[in-house]
This record gives sequence, structure tokens and C-alpha cells, in this order.
Amino acid sequence: MALRGLKVIDCATLFAGPLAATVLGDFGADVVKVEHPKGDPARSHGYAKDGVGLWWKMLGRNKRCVTLNLSTPEGQRIFRELAREADVVIESFRPGTFERWGLTYEVLSRENPGLILARVTGFGQKGPYKNRPGFGTLAESMSGFAHVTGQPDGPPTLPPFGLADGIAALATACAILIALRAREATGRGQVVDLAIIEPILTILGPQPTVYDQLGIVQQRSGNRSVNNAPRNTYRTRDGRWVAISTSAQNVAERVMKLVGHPEFIQESWFATGRGRAEHADELDEVVSRWIAERTQDEVIKEFEKAGAAVAPIYDISDIMRDPQYQALESITTVDDPELGPVKMQNVLFRLSETPGEIRWPGPKLGEHNREVYAALGLDERDLKELSAKGVV
Repeated sequence: MALRGLKVIDCATLFAGPLAATVLGDFGADVVKVEHPKGDPARSHGYAKDGVGLWWKMLGRNKRCVTLNLSTPEGQRIFRELAREADVVIESFRPGTFERWGLTYEVLSRENPGLILARVTGFGQKGPYKNRPGFGTLAESMSGFAHVTGQPDGPPTLPPFGLADGIAALATACAILIALRAREATGRGQVVDLAIIEPILTILGPQPTVYDQLGIVQQRSGNRSVNNAPRNTYRTRDGRWVAISTSAQNVAERVMKLVGHPEFIQESWFATGRGRAEHADELDEVVSRWIAERTQDEVIKEFEKAGAAVAPIYDISDIMRDPQYQALESITTVDDPELGPVKMQNVLFRLSETPGEIRWPGPKLGEHNREVYAALGLDERDLKELSAKGVV
């Protein structure tokens, strides 16, 4: 496993920082999850079975879990000992919190110059909003995502899942790996300052450049694209749905030939994606009519035969049955001591020489206290005293 030997402390919560640590753990990093003795909020977030949080099983996988109250002097002392041996610390407290606890980078790096401190917050470590509570929903709002999502005559629309957090998690994992690569050259660690409002802004495409150069503010267009057409969701005869994409010109031409209207290809406006987008009503009318006369399976077979891009719109039950996902092993089964066999997303990608692996699902609260703290010289009596004080 490529990251075997890398020591990571995850003391972040909800959800970007912890998911970044999960990604590192999937590829071999030794991730120690530091939680407040009351438990990480993710343990009780979302659905549960028999009182066991299901989101936690995925988010906490491949982590050794310890409890520690960082607001206490003894908790801070123990944390500094943990950080002394770590390569990476991931935290998501409001700016100033680590400083108030005496856990600044200056303090932590004094005894561990190679430490990388990844700070994941809603708005970053500087600026007028830095002390605001920061969550993915706010990033989805402020980034412009909600403004361009939804129907033209409807309200701005937020995603029903942690989109901004998920994107920020991948960006955080990438930033940590870049910092580790830099450490190989310099021997020094550094601080990663990641604001959740930024990665989602990056993936929204060239909107800042378009606004700067043309003064255009992108508006909601439903499932259509402002850059090409036909591009939409279409209902099939059997009441199911498909989506098609025509980002490539030759694919757009194949679609129009398939649905029996090659005459559109001769129109001057059809030669560019923007031109086609301006005539989306006309294109959607003929495409949707053709699709509505066929079942989902028939539509997909005909599109594939024509070399055009189509996909069924799936819910999670469809995903679990789909042969492509099965071939990729995108969903895997992990044995859990509390729930038995549990299905969850597999590691993000396949590496031919150093593949990742889910070694265990999210552990119980404090499950690894004895194991981790024994390495610091704390015995059973020490842990009992610390527990009585509310430190662990």
C-alpha cells in the first residue's frame, strides 16, 4: 500500500477533513481518529441501524479511534505527544481554536519540523468571514453552485448530499500529498489552509473568466447546458429516465440522425455547442419524442449502436445491480463486528502495483484507546484517571 508508514491524526469533524483522512487510510496510512469523549457528530448523523450510525461505518473506516478532550490541559499535552510522531494532522476547528489550546503550528512543528498541518474550514484562516461557522451547504450557496442549479423558473437548488465537503475532501488529500512531496525535497512540513468554499468554485468551470471578459452571469437552465445541446433528461415509454450528452460535435450529429432528423445538422447554428444550446427547445422536442416512444433498454441499445452518449438515471438500488459497477467492484462488502456484512463504496481508484484496501469499517468510540495510548506510556490506571477527569 503506497501510504504504509504514513502517520495521520484526524481530529476534524463533519465532513471534508475526516473524508480526506479516510482516503489516505484507504491507501495504507495509519490514521488515528481523535474524537471528543462524547463522540464525533458523524456517529449520529443520518440513518442508523440498531443505534449504530451507518454513515460512520464508511467515514470511520481504516481509522484507529481514540477519545481525547482537547480543551483540557492534559488533553492538549497528550495531543502534542501524538503529533510529535505524526506526519500529518488534519483539523477543522474554527480559526483561533487550535491557537487558544496552545496547538499552533509553531508549537507542534518545534518538536516535529516535518509535520504537515491541514486546516480545513468553511472560509479559510483569513478574511472577514473566517470566524463564521462553515459548512458545505454554505459553500454550495456562496460558490455559485446553487445559483446555477435548478429550473429557470424555480429557486436556487442545493444538493441533497455533502457535495462541497466531498470535493473539499479530495482537494485536501491532494494538498497533503503535494506537501509530503515538497517535504521530501526540503525536509520541512507546512500548513495547508483549505477553505471549503474554494474547491467547489474551481469545478464550476470558467464562470469567473466569462464574467470578467464578457460580463455574463450564468443563470439556471435546469438539466440543459449553456454550452451544448441536446443535453437533458428524457422520460422513456416505460416511465424511466435517461440522460444524454452531446459535448462532442460528432456525437450531436449521430443523435440527430438516430432520432430521424438529420436536417438539423445542415443548419449553420448546429456547428457549435453554443449554437445548439440556443436552439435547445427545437432539439429537445424531437429527441424527447423519439425517446418517449421507446423503453429505457431500447433507447440505450439504439444509442450504443449509433455511437451516441447515453446513460440511465439510476437510484442506489440500480447502482447495486449494475454490471459495470460490479465489474469495477465499486461497491464492496466489509465485515463489521456490530452489523455483520456491510456494503459501502470501495476505494476511489485502482492502482496496479499498490492498491488500496478497506481493512475495517468505522470502529466503536474509543476502541483503540489502550492500543494508541500505550505507545505513549499510558497504562490502564492512567486511562482510568484520565477518563474520570473527562480527558478521554
